[in-house]
This record gives sequence, structure tokens and C-alpha cells, in this order.
Amino acid sequence: MRVVIQRVSKAKVVADGVESGAINKGFLLLVGVEEADTSKDVDYLTRKISNMRIFEDEAGKMNLSLKEVDGEILSISQFTLHADTKKGNRPSFIKAARPDQADQLYEELNDKLRAEGFKVEVGVFGADMDVSLVNDGPVTILIDSQNK
Repeated sequence: MRVVIQRVSKAKVVADGVESGAINKGFLLLVGVEEADTSKDVDYLTRKISNMRIFEDEAGKMNLSLKEVDGEILSISQFTLHADTKKGNRPSFIKAARPDQADQLYEELNDKLRAEGFKVEVGVFGADMDVSLVNDGPVTILIDSQNK
């Protein structure tokens, strides 16, 4: 699984003209699932996301986790994170998981983050969405569970 974490001061997602999720301070997660991913990848990412220390402390150092700042999560499924661009100009998505597997692991990640005590808002799986955010920093981190 690949997750892009963006530290945001606010973010929201709209699908078919309807807002399906919105947060204030926290993480916007773009989540891509590949065929090789399992629940072990979900567990790894849950630990990394929950404990990622990228919020500033009183000294201005990135030293605080999402829990320590009472942050929220907006989670968006995004299969295009597994685009292969090695050949030509049209990306291949052959490594991306099929929708049923991707949805199951995406929901498992969201549920496990909720079990950690986070408010988790979501987009609409498989839909075209408009995502807006204010990237705080900017701070953007990429985590790939297949490349630990």
C-alpha cells in the first residue's frame, strides 16, 4: 500500500456535488492499494500514520504526532498512486488492486485508524471526487508498505 500524507489545516472532499468528508487540522491521506497488499500492510500503515511526528512543537520542531495535536483524518482512496510510468506516456495501473480487494483494505485501514481514536472522514470509493485542502507547511510524506 502507498499512502501520501499531507499535513493540513483543513481539507474536504466532494463527490457528485455532495460533501462526503471534511476535517480541520490533521492529515489528508491518499491511499493506494496494490495486488500484493494484505492486512499486514494495513497494520504497518496504521502504526506509521498514528505515530508520524510531523506537527511542530513549541520550539518549532516537527516533533508531535497526530494524537498529540488532536488531529483528524480525511482518507481518500486513490489507485493512481500505483501508476507505472516507465514505458511511454500513458501510465499503466497493472499493479493496482482490483476494486473489491482495494475497497476492503482501504476500509480496514480507516477502521483501524478509528480504533486508534481518530476521527476519520472518507471520500466515496471509486468515484470522481473534488478534494480541496490547505497544505500546512507544506508537509507531504510518502509511505510505501512494500518498501519498509
